[in-house]
Amino acid sequence: MRYLKFLVIPILMTALLSIPSSAAPNVSVNVGVEPVCPYGYYDFAPYSCAPYGYYGPEWFNGGVFIGVGPWFHGPHDFHGHVDNRFDPHHGYAGPHPDRGDKPFNHFHGNEMRDGRGHADGGRAGGGHAGGGHGGGGHGGGGHR
Repeated sequence: MRYLKFLVIPILMTALLSIPSSAAPNVSVNVGVEPVCPYGYYDFAPYSCAPYGYYGPEWFNGGVFIGVGPWFHGPHDFHGHVDNRFDPHHGYAGPHPDRGDKPFNHFHGNEMRDGRGHADGGRAGGGHAGGGHGGGGHGGGGHR
């Protein structure tokens, strides 16, 4: 009897620890609805609206923004011109688009981006108006 009480606790602990757990890991990713922005939105979180002139014409198909980040709708190997002077990561703190803003037609891109937050760093040409991959309708942008 004296040895029995010393064996009960280890046997009980072993029995409780050997019961399999039925809890499965649960991972959930919720992207939500893409932002509604007149000239597109930045390709990095929190995906706020980009000002007119940040994206070149190839980012628009028939005047509709193809998206960036988790909502990107372009081809896998897509790269398009941006003007990173309108990028808050590069110090831009100027105005963002207002309803009814009039477009400028003198876009001057200085960087290539893939829509997923990656820059190629190369110089992009400027002066585009319309055109692009599959249409356009975004004449570019410029300075106020």
